[in-house]
Amino acid sequence: MKLDTTARSLLGRDLPQIADGVTVEHLLTHTSGIGDYLDEEADTAIIDYVIGAAHELTSTEAFLPLLDGHATKFAPGERFGYCNGGFVVLALLAERACGIGYHDLVRQRVLLPAGMTSTEFLRSDELTADAAVGYLPLDGVDRSNVFHLPVLASGDGGIHTTAEDVSAFWRALFAGDIVDRVDEVVRPRRDVPEESMRYGLGFWLHESTDTVLLIGYDAGVSFKSAHDPRTGTTRTVISNTTPGAWPIADALMP
Repeated sequence: MKLDTTARSLLGRDLPQIADGVTVEHLLTHTSGIGDYLDEEADTAIIDYVIGAAHELTSTEAFLPLLDGHATKFAPGERFGYCNGGFVVLALLAERACGIGYHDLVRQRVLLPAGMTSTEFLRSDELTADAAVGYLPLDGVDRSNVFHLPVLASGDGGIHTTAEDVSAFWRALFAGDIVDRVDEVVRPRRDVPEESMRYGLGFWLHESTDTVLLIGYDAGVSFKSAHDPRTGTTRTVISNTTPGAWPIADALMP
């Protein structure tokens, strides 16, 4: 699968509203214009139930009904528009191109070469004893996020990890152990002025330095990691609440 591979060439008749011209690169750079099953521009609170039967989402293919039926927002390549669903589509394309399930692909291509021994896809209803439970406020009480997220994560995030393993990931990435052309992955593809950042292939980029970032949040979880390849410095904050990471991350990553 290459950057110019079209989604349609692997989707066949699935997800017919995805334009025929949408490529892997469009999806990686959030420029595909496809409609999003989890639209961050919609007037939806993080504690709302928006993903249907969470317990049924045990595979990437299981996301197909959620990904279907969303109208195109703009033509491929026209502009930047953050799209959670685009990364689930990417996971689906990777599965179909390789004939290997997404979770095993990540284990083989990322976790193993990076030595990320404490990182794994865990079912939210079958957490290990050392895994933090995500919490969010509901009716004045902090409750588990188990009903708000897919029971098993897919391409748009949700793997369980540690700060130590995230540092191992950055080291392996820039050592060339995960992808051959790291320079292409972190080359700015789009300016995102509303976020005061730029975007590469799946990574946020500082607006004026070489720092590369991974950022994410959802119901009962927040995460930000910044790596400076010039100094080898990594700063990572992980929280088991939606707002928890940001005050510390803002202090550490000006």
